[in-house]
Amino acid sequence: MTTPTAHYFRIAGLYVKINILPSKLNSVSLIPSFRPFVSKEVADSELFFQLDIDDNLHPVPQEQRSLIRDFDSGNGNIIVYQLSDGGYQYVIKDINGYSCALFIANKDFDHCHCALNGNYDMRSFGLNSVLMLAFAFAGARRNVLLVHASLVRHRGWGYPFIAKSGTGKSTQVSSWLRYIPDCDLMNDDNPIIRILDDGKPYIYGSPWSGKTPCYRDVMAPLGAVTRIDRAERNWVEKLKPIEAFTSFLPSCSSMKWDIDIYRKICNTVTRVVETVPIYTLHCLPDKEAAIICNRTIARPAIENETKIRLK
Repeated sequence: MTTPTAHYFRIAGLYVKINILPSKLNSVSLIPSFRPFVSKEVADSELFFQLDIDDNLHPVPQEQRSLIRDFDSGNGNIIVYQLSDGGYQYVIKDINGYSCALFIANKDFDHCHCALNGNYDMRSFGLNSVLMLAFAFAGARRNVLLVHASLVRHRGWGYPFIAKSGTGKSTQVSSWLRYIPDCDLMNDDNPIIRILDDGKPYIYGSPWSGKTPCYRDVMAPLGAVTRIDRAERNWVEKLKPIEAFTSFLPSCSSMKWDIDIYRKICNTVTRVVETVPIYTLHCLPDKEAAIICNRTIARPAIENETKIRLK
């Protein structure tokens, strides 16, 4: 029997094991962004999920799967099938329409398998996509959210900015880094939010950061979540709970067609909304927007507002 090579990673405090069967084409070098997250070996009972990479993996027979949807991921297409045992099969294609990965997971996404295809770039894209999907959906059972956001840390607190691609998340964070003292970039595309045992949400860097190579094993308590909205003047709106929920949820990776996973993700989003303020920053892409936003949402401002209300 061929023995796989095991690699361990710790992401947002959660342990991931990747088993790679001997191959001339597959190795841990396909995921260089994971290097800051390399971990010591841990027991299987401590794993968040395990992924076995085996290019001999075959698709589940057609009679045991049903097509859920075929959607554009922004970087290609993902075809989703639900399996008769409750698990899932994904076919991941790149922007040119070539199949890069076959991904099969059980219902809880804690034991996953994939086969990679093509050249180095295709395999790297496929494996990164598989790991993002596995992490996002395994997170449903652990109060974990993979969020599409740009994340800045200011004086120890994490502030993610959410918006549709091209709306100005990275621009706002760049302005904070340039004009606001005591800031650093934690992640520029897919940070992770976890609610820990103390009931509070924390936000983490991740191996997925879009076009900006910011792969940091860092964490901070979550200070606030802010949606960017292009406007003719700069002002900040604090959202009411229902508005906050509907503003924040679309930025979290989810599967609406899986009732159990979607419900758990919604519950985690609700807990975040109950714990930290959610804002909309109506703004121009300028220095003033960053200064007004920081003065409004930074933790000292929030704490002072609370003290005023209590008097």
